[in-house]
Amino acid sequence: MGVGRFVYTPILPLMHAGAGLSTGAGANLATANYVGYLAGALVGTFLPRLVRSPAVLRGALLALVASLAAMPLTRSTLVWLLLRLGAGMFSALIFVTAASSLLSRPRKYPAHLPGWAFGGVGAGIALSGVLVLALRPVGDWRTAWWAAAALAAVLSVAAWGLRPESATGAGVNAGAGAAPPGRRQGEPVPGRSRVRTRRWFGALFVSYTLEGVGYIIAGTFLVAAVEQSSPGRLGSGAWVLVGLAAVPSSALWAGLGRRWSRPTLLTAALLVQAVGIALPALSGGVAAALISATLFGGTFIGVSTLALATGTHLRVPRAVALLTAGYSVGQILGPLVAAPLLHHGYRRALALAAVTVLVAALAALVLRVRFPHRMPVPDGDGPVHRPAPDADVTPRAGEPAGS
Repeated sequence: MGVGRFVYTPILPLMHAGAGLSTGAGANLATANYVGYLAGALVGTFLPRLVRSPAVLRGALLALVASLAAMPLTRSTLVWLLLRLGAGMFSALIFVTAASSLLSRPRKYPAHLPGWAFGGVGAGIALSGVLVLALRPVGDWRTAWWAAAALAAVLSVAAWGLRPESATGAGVNAGAGAAPPGRRQGEPVPGRSRVRTRRWFGALFVSYTLEGVGYIIAGTFLVAAVEQSSPGRLGSGAWVLVGLAAVPSSALWAGLGRRWSRPTLLTAALLVQAVGIALPALSGGVAAALISATLFGGTFIGVSTLALATGTHLRVPRAVALLTAGYSVGQILGPLVAAPLLHHGYRRALALAAVTVLVAALAALVLRVRFPHRMPVPDGDGPVHRPAPDADVTPRAGEPAGS
C-alpha cells in the first residue's frame, strides 16, 4: 500500500519532465487518487463484510499492482486519472482491512508489533523512493512505474496470507457493533450506555480530517518543493528519509503511550508535523529539507495509528472506516485548496499545509478535556471496567494494540 499510494510523489517530477504533465494535471491526478481512497473507505464503512473477506483483500492487492503497471502504457491524462482513482480505492480497502485486523486482535500481539505493522507504509515509501532514485540515471518515468509495479507485486506475495478481521472480532473494531454473548443485537449493555463519547469522537473526526488536508499537501508536493529550491537529487533523497523515519514511528508513539495519554500524544504529533511541513516553506536549505523529511515521516503514520486507536477506544461503531473516510475527504480537499497557490511555487502551499495541521492539533487538544480514559468493556453478563489512567495507556484486553 505504501508503494501503490505514494510512489507517485517521487515519480511526479519525472512525469513533468518526460511525459509533459503540467502542474495542474499533476494535482488532478493526486486528487483522483484521494477520491478513490474515499470510495474505498466508504465501502469499508457501509459494506464491512467486504473488508473481512480474504478474497477481497487479495483482489485489491492484484488490482493495485495492475494499476501501477498500466500507468506507462498511455499518455492519456484521462486514463491516468482513472488508474490513480482505482489505485486509491484499492489502497483504502487494503488499509482498512489491515488496520481492522490489527486493532481487533489486541491479545494476539505485544503492544509494539501493530505499530511496526503500520510502519510497513513507511517501508513502502522508502523502498519506492530508493527505487526511483536508483532508476533516474538509467530510465525514465515509464521505467519507474514498471519497477514500482514489480516491487508491489513482490510485496503482495508476502501480504497474501494476511487474515482479515473475523466477524466475531468485528465488535472490537466497530466499538459497539455486535451484541455480547447472551444478548440480542440492539439490547442495551449495562455500563456501555453510561459513557457517551460522541463529542470526543466529533473532535477527533475534525482533527483527523484536517490532518488529511495538511498532510496530503506536503505528501504530494514535498519532493517537488525541495527539488525546486535545492541542488541535485535532494528531493528524492528527502522522500526516502520520509519513509525511513515512518517505519519505526508508530511503534515509538505506542511506546510513548505508556507514559502519556493518546489525546496528549496526538496533539504533540500534530504540532511536530506542523513544524516539519513549515520548514521548507521558510527555508530552502539542505538542513531544512532533511529535518522536514524526518519530522514529517516520523509523525504522519503515528498520527493515523493514534487517531484510529482513539476512535476504537471510544467504542464508536465502524470507527476505523469513518475516520478513514473523513481523512479521505481531507485528502481530496488538500490539492484543490493548494492548486491556486502552485502558480507561485510550492512554498505557499506548504505554508497552508502547516497552518492546517496546526488547527488539527488545536482540535485534538479538545480531546484532552475530561477524556474518558476508563471505558466499560462488556464481558458476558456484565461490564468490566478497565482502568486506563492518563499516565498509562498501555493496551490491555479490549483495547486496541499499537496505539
